[in-house]
Amino acid sequence: MKNMDVLKKVAIKTISTEASAIAGLTKSIDRRFLQCIEKILHCKGRVIVTGIGKSALIGQKIVATFNSTGTPAIFMHAADAIHGDLGIIQKDDIVICLSKSGETPEIRVLVPLLKEYGSLLIGIVGNTNSFLARQAHYVLDATVTEEACPNNLAPTSSATAQLVMGDAMAVCLLKARGFSSDDFARIHPGGTLGKQLYLKVGDLSVNNAVPEVQADDDIRSVIVEISSKRLGATAVLKGKKLIGIITDGDLRRMLEKQPDLTRLKATDIMSASPRTIQSDTLVVQALNIMRTNNITQLLVMDKTKYNGVIHLHDILKEGIL
Repeated sequence: MKNMDVLKKVAIKTISTEASAIAGLTKSIDRRFLQCIEKILHCKGRVIVTGIGKSALIGQKIVATFNSTGTPAIFMHAADAIHGDLGIIQKDDIVICLSKSGETPEIRVLVPLLKEYGSLLIGIVGNTNSFLARQAHYVLDATVTEEACPNNLAPTSSATAQLVMGDAMAVCLLKARGFSSDDFARIHPGGTLGKQLYLKVGDLSVNNAVPEVQADDDIRSVIVEISSKRLGATAVLKGKKLIGIITDGDLRRMLEKQPDLTRLKATDIMSASPRTIQSDTLVVQALNIMRTNNITQLLVMDKTKYNGVIHLHDILKEGIL
């Protein structure tokens, strides 16, 4: 147990050290940072992010964030770049190079080649006196006072600082571009977040049966309709007009209260003024209505026309919670 207490303190110190490193980055949000944002905003090419070691891994995450928030980006490993991958770079691309030391052999070889290509070079560095810092057109200072590693060796705080600097750039670019939730949904059509922003009620209800009975139908017809359509409810219509809903819960309560079922009609047990939702409403809104009212289905309308049912299970199958 004593060892566990020691490890708990180590974990807390790690978090505190990295949090302090991130807080120190605010001083780097200066005129140069804003100039970098402006250059990327007006870039006619793509953003190429490069690095080696842990910086390469952070670079891949930054590229993923850029791409998902409206800034086209490609990752190029620094070691691979000097063995042929420089062909990735096209005219008008901007290169962001990540390096803690700014002095690694691969960076020393790569940087002059990038400048020969005519690429605008942004360095995110942990040493502002390094080779990379001296050669870059713009330098973003990601220096940290100490690593979270007890030996002050393994890239921990420094890697986190690079990541946060990249996130700060991505979010600034997102804001400057006016990147909206609709844009996000267009780029993330297969993810849960994207579905919340574009999936509509009609997209799901169209796959379901359309349970309905007429107002004067007998109870047997109601039971058969609910059972056969397997949605736990049926709409009650008068002609083509929706006037109510009968759920399987309504049927159970009816059986408890009514000894004689032979004379009952749909209108005798239905709930009038049922909760409805328009087919072009977002599914996430349907889920909120169900949760608020503790129900598992909504009747779907196409303006004033009854169009089917959306069930809670339909929504959960899509991973929307």
